[in-house]
Amino acid sequence: MATSTKSYRVRIGGVADGGNPTPDLSPRAAFERWLGRLRASKADLTVSGYHYQLKLFIEFCEQEGITSIDDLSGWDIDTYETHRRKKGVELNSLSKELGTLKRFLEYCARIEVVDESLPEKVDPPDVPRDAQVDETRLEPHRASALLSYYDEHAYGTRPHALLTLAWYVGARLGALRGLDIDDYDSDEAYLEFIHRPREDTPLKNGADGERAVGLSREVCDVLDAYLEGERHENYDDYGRRPLFTSEVGRGSRSAIRSWTYLATVPCLHTECPHGHDPETCEYLDYSKSSQCPSSRSPHQVRTGSITWQLNRGVPIEAVAERVNTSVRTLKRHYDQPTKREELEERRREHVDKLGFDEDEDDQDAVGENGGEQE
Repeated sequence: MATSTKSYRVRIGGVADGGNPTPDLSPRAAFERWLGRLRASKADLTVSGYHYQLKLFIEFCEQEGITSIDDLSGWDIDTYETHRRKKGVELNSLSKELGTLKRFLEYCARIEVVDESLPEKVDPPDVPRDAQVDETRLEPHRASALLSYYDEHAYGTRPHALLTLAWYVGARLGALRGLDIDDYDSDEAYLEFIHRPREDTPLKNGADGERAVGLSREVCDVLDAYLEGERHENYDDYGRRPLFTSEVGRGSRSAIRSWTYLATVPCLHTECPHGHDPETCEYLDYSKSSQCPSSRSPHQVRTGSITWQLNRGVPIEAVAERVNTSVRTLKRHYDQPTKREELEERRREHVDKLGFDEDEDDQDAVGENGGEQE
């Protein structure tokens, strides 16, 4: 009696360095592996950003029946980009999505689960500079008016302390949220930003974001008044004493954001530019302050602060270190002077040189009256 044999085909990937077969990963498995690697060195918010920028591509692969990332081709990448363009995705968003895809595929090529040439087939579109930058910011004249209002009418309150620190330092929302009382030294006039990921207060750039930042005596006086009067004496879940507290503990990210919006509504220092009555305006409510067209987010306060610091003549390298970003990123995303600001703030010192002083007048007189005549 003849014995039948069955033939089984088992797919095994290529051979990586060292002679071990490369595993056959699905796009989602490779994606999760990459994110896991990033979590070891990147802040949770950064990893979440990569996740949201790439998850649609992973879903696209699954819808297209691409079960092995090794099967991914340049045609698939171009098809995905065309699909996203037809969806009406903004050019800036599309560029970010494809840039993240390129980084992901570079990782895949490095571990040899895709061909090394595949990342080069991702071509993020060029984005005009004015489309890359959100030009909405807290303008210096408005910051000055708001802080003057707090100086006169609400000195040392939480919104006063929060806006003062956000403006004069230019820190990110997460960095402000993570500050403890022990991070602030009034006598020496500085505060420290410390990366504490295991206690729910990471810095965006991890340990590289740790730094000490000097404060003016004016800023310290506001913080001291806040600590002595209006700060809720609460601890967070790790037994730390947060600088900015709610009634129950450390302010959440959404709370810090809402407090900043509420601290920047224009009705605090001027008539409402939108014709609303401050007595009945719903935008003055904590939960709706972000809907006011003139209130500003922590990021928009940061953007305004950085531009202001540069316009005040602080060297760009010093500002970059103070606000924890690179000079390149600062120039591209935050350094947004208007044409008039460039004239008034950055070129005025040179214009002042274009005059005649008395010595020059005297020398001219000698040349005309007492010098050698031809």
